Amino acid sequence: QVQVVESGGGLVQTGGSLRLSCTASGLRFDDYDMAWFRQAPGKEREGVSCITRYDVTRYYGDSVKGRFTISRGNAKNTLYLQMNSLKPEDTAIYYCAAARGSFCSIGDMNEYNYFAWGQGTQVTVSS
Repeated sequence: QVQVVESGGGLVQTGGSLRLSCTASGLRFDDYDMAWFRQAPGKEREGVSCITRYDVTRYYGDSVKGRFTISRGNAKNTLYLQMNSLKPEDTAIYYCAAARGSFCSIGDMNEYNYFAWGQGTQVTVSS
């Protein structure tokens, strides 16, 4: 059974930093491109960043480019998201997911191309 567990969220002030982690089990982690998504209240889930299997390519959404860094530790089956210079508009539940194929690009980062969703971790940025 495939399972992912996100952690590392919390409450932070504007300009602060957080590091999210996502640990996956039940799948061969290095067989999959991975991504972070987020969903703010009343909004659709959006792709934040993705990383290919062996970290050859990373993509970022325009709203987080230059502030967030995605990485992965294949030996630990773990995906990370370092978030710096946080803004109130970054407030959301953050999810990680595995790609169903080669879907690590901004145009392909949607919930239909990904699976293995966890419960998410709440990130709240106060102004």
